[in-house]
Amino acid sequence: MPPTLTNLTVVIEFILMGFSTNKNICVFHLVLFFFIYFCALMGNVLIIMITILDQNLHTPMYYFLNNLSFLDLCLISVTIPKSIVNSLSHSNSISFTGCVAQVFLVVFSATTELHLLTAMCFDRYAAICHPLHYEIIMSKDMCVQLTGISWLGGGLIALMHTVGTFSLSYCGSNIVHQFFCDIPQLLAISCSENLMIEIVPILISVVLDICCFIYIIISYVNILSTVKKIPSREGQSKAYCTCLPHLVVFILFLFTGIFAYLKPASGIPSISDLLISMFYTMVPPTFNPIIYSLRNNAMKTSLQRLLKKTFTKK
Repeated sequence: MPPTLTNLTVVIEFILMGFSTNKNICVFHLVLFFFIYFCALMGNVLIIMITILDQNLHTPMYYFLNNLSFLDLCLISVTIPKSIVNSLSHSNSISFTGCVAQVFLVVFSATTELHLLTAMCFDRYAAICHPLHYEIIMSKDMCVQLTGISWLGGGLIALMHTVGTFSLSYCGSNIVHQFFCDIPQLLAISCSENLMIEIVPILISVVLDICCFIYIIISYVNILSTVKKIPSREGQSKAYCTCLPHLVVFILFLFTGIFAYLKPASGIPSISDLLISMFYTMVPPTFNPIIYSLRNNAMKTSLQRLLKKTFTKK
């Protein structure tokens, strides 16, 4: 018996169905996302402006923080504005090209940010464990090299994932049960039988992420053991306030992302998939400015100085 032939329609656009079509839920989604995006936008733009304008903050730590804020802006701007526009226009569609761009930019921003957080850990390790050699270790060239490696690595990983994901065939359902084009949800609706072309890049990314995690844990073990030797309680407190929030953000960002990508792909919508994706795409960009600026005396002093200078000129 010859196999039955089925008419297949090549997908030219995707439908993002991360949220219910219920009117009350749509309003809640719109208000929540607008508030989160506004907070993330204001916080990260403020950090970028302060670290650029204040000469006192032209140090390795704030150089990395400037890059981190820019990546946070990219990460959250790739997903939330499109979701808000879709809610306002009552249209959940995204073009195939738009979906490709979204996948690339999300993976690029997230991966580069992960590498940059690792570089920031190295900076804190050098500052606390080798303070006398800090300026030599964290020279301007070293900062540029670490940042360049982070961006290049993020770009290569993003390219690998994007090519792998869209080398698959999409000829059936075009409904993505997510509020943005997320790789696990795209794999769930692909009509390709062999998913190894994208599973391999996912495994490579997970291995690299775990290596970053191991390095950071080892670094923090050394950092905390050094901090305990600081005779001043104030010095210990300052070190803890600088390092522990960084560790918490990194762990939250890393493990929610890994869980989302290692979780078996399913075409059935799940609220847990939605919440997990919100954690690794929205929580770090929103809370990084709070952790690194509102709790940072140098940033607060710099902001007060710049505001005073601005109003004095007027």
